[in-house]
Amino acid sequence: MIRKTTLLAVLSAALLAPMVAAAPSTAAAIVSRLPFAVTITSISPDVPKNMTDVIKFTGTVRNDTGAPQSALRVRLRYSAQKFTNRVSMTAYQADQTTATLASMAASSSSAMDIPPLAPGQQERWEFTATPIQMGMRTFGVYPIAVDVSQNLVPLAAQRTFLTYAPPTMPKPPRNKLAIALPVIDQPHRATDVDPAAGANGEALFVDDKLSQSITGKGRLADVATIAQSAPTSVTWFVDPALLDDLDMMTRNYRVRTKDGAERKPANAEAGQWLTSMRTSLAASPVVAVPYADPDVASLAHQGLDDLPNRAIQLGGQKAKALLNRDDVKTTVNWPAAGLLDPDALDLLSVSDDKVNTVLLNSTNLPPQPPVTFTPDAATTLDSVNGQVTALVADAELSRLFEPTAPTSVLLSTQRFIAETAMISAEAGQTQPRSLVVAPSRRWDPNPTLVTSLIKAANRLPWLELTSLESIKRGKASVPRAGLTYTDEARKEELSGKYLGPVKEVASKAQLTALITTTRTQSSFDAAVLRLTSSAWRNSTRMGRSVTNRVNTAVTERMDKVEIVEARPDRPKTLAGSNGVVPISVRNSLGAPIALYIDVKSNNEKLLQVNFKQEEPLSIGVGQSGTVQVPMTATSGTSGDTTVTVQLKTADGQAYGEPQRLTIRTTGYTGVASVIVGAALTVMLAAVVTRVVRRRSERKSARASRNRESETV
Repeated sequence: MIRKTTLLAVLSAALLAPMVAAAPSTAAAIVSRLPFAVTITSISPDVPKNMTDVIKFTGTVRNDTGAPQSALRVRLRYSAQKFTNRVSMTAYQADQTTATLASMAASSSSAMDIPPLAPGQQERWEFTATPIQMGMRTFGVYPIAVDVSQNLVPLAAQRTFLTYAPPTMPKPPRNKLAIALPVIDQPHRATDVDPAAGANGEALFVDDKLSQSITGKGRLADVATIAQSAPTSVTWFVDPALLDDLDMMTRNYRVRTKDGAERKPANAEAGQWLTSMRTSLAASPVVAVPYADPDVASLAHQGLDDLPNRAIQLGGQKAKALLNRDDVKTTVNWPAAGLLDPDALDLLSVSDDKVNTVLLNSTNLPPQPPVTFTPDAATTLDSVNGQVTALVADAELSRLFEPTAPTSVLLSTQRFIAETAMISAEAGQTQPRSLVVAPSRRWDPNPTLVTSLIKAANRLPWLELTSLESIKRGKASVPRAGLTYTDEARKEELSGKYLGPVKEVASKAQLTALITTTRTQSSFDAAVLRLTSSAWRNSTRMGRSVTNRVNTAVTERMDKVEIVEARPDRPKTLAGSNGVVPISVRNSLGAPIALYIDVKSNNEKLLQVNFKQEEPLSIGVGQSGTVQVPMTATSGTSGDTTVTVQLKTADGQAYGEPQRLTIRTTGYTGVASVIVGAALTVMLAAVVTRVVRRRSERKSARASRNRESETV
């Protein structure tokens, strides 16, 4: 009875196994939530080259049933039938049932009895076999699995691939492989520095996440680890805004808090990270992402066409300075999510640096008609400014560099070897092709896994590692459907609602530069570009908060150029029916300015303004400038009226909000002026008479004193 109960439990587990096996595997590449966990820990050699090579498979099996188990057996499962295409490989990997496992050769070296296992206990297993024993005859990818059974009922298995590469003729094509790795983060500052009094020009951060990311097991620390061992053929996409933030952290900086800002000492780890990346990437191709990684597609759709060009320029300048090299590329663009539409492509192509290469997601540029093999990565696109090279990343190879679920380094490496070998062995492909690997742009990599994959790529005889720039459209190129940009992709962009306030801030920020005599780039360029970062696609609330902070800083800077005493309770007096009213402007901007002043009457029936400024008013730092504005009041009127004063830049753009000034007129008529003039004449005559009389009296007094003196 006990034996029947045990057998029933085992059979139930076997029936349930196909249902639960589809769940993601654990960090050790174990099939989860099964009664037993099977792990493959090593395959050596990972690519056998001769029929007699002894292949050693090792691993473990663990009892996860919660009760002691016996009558266990581990078996090596394989097939002499190799895969014919990548689709069948994907289907094999996805099917985690035991019923469809490959057959097993009748060999004592392919099976092993496991002693009774206590709950949670594991036992090591080991198998050896040769390609000829497993029926492998020709170059290709073959299915491999290890399963555990109880009383001959298979309960769990681990699947993988084995690539057999004998020195056959003709040799498989040697495909070019370019690996693009991103060093991209979200912005961590709003304005460049803290504008608060007493901040001493220190950088102001909206958070302190970077200090965590560059140390220990932080994301950027892992990226730096990969860079240290990566070959010089790997192409790196670096966001200069990230380098800029880290550079500012090498000095005292401030982090915004609820109550203001907390001062932080210089971060030594930031300097070490920058030094490490400069050294690691010194001989590698580096592409500067446009500063702060703006959402180019959204900017193209929301009328912010000038910002991508500025981002490309500033990005190149910052990257070259902070990496200490002049050969940083800015003509290659990797857009958000790897997706572009024709509008965004045109915008990039007409930039000053003329983007001539784009790195895209495979869904953005599918083959047309569809093909059953792996298409060449390179093709060309037509833009408003000529042809642009498009490089399409291989989706499956890229996912291996950034798996969506935990997996083992071994199994990922075996899959990578198999995928690239299968591409070389695809039917009908005789010409070498180009392949591109590009994980997601803000990836969180596993350094051990990525390093293992790169090392494998560098030694496989059917691959040639190369830089991204070296891949061009060749004979193996296939027709593609053109840029495919879906409604779902459009919804992922930064919205018009989000970018509306950003557009206003950008316009005001530009005015602070246009009003200066030098008309240089705005000191808020970097801050504005941070507001357009594609990082805010998934964090619009944070993006809006940063936008509000930049807007406040820009407004405060604009207010440093102001009309003096522009207050309704301080009217300016126009004595008579016509005259001039002085209007003064104070410059506290910190740079010389040149501007125009536009004055208009708000009631021309009472007051006319006759003013046209021919030359700009130049005002030095900390000084004020004044223009005399002719005005004419209507005859017989007096009292207060208003004029609107608008400051303007040299190209006629309004600077700041218009100000209303109160003008008080006396309303004197022509007759009144004559009367006043006559009165003034009489008063003047009286004054003169009095002065003459006093001088005569003083003279008489002196003469009298002289006579008295002579008599004595």
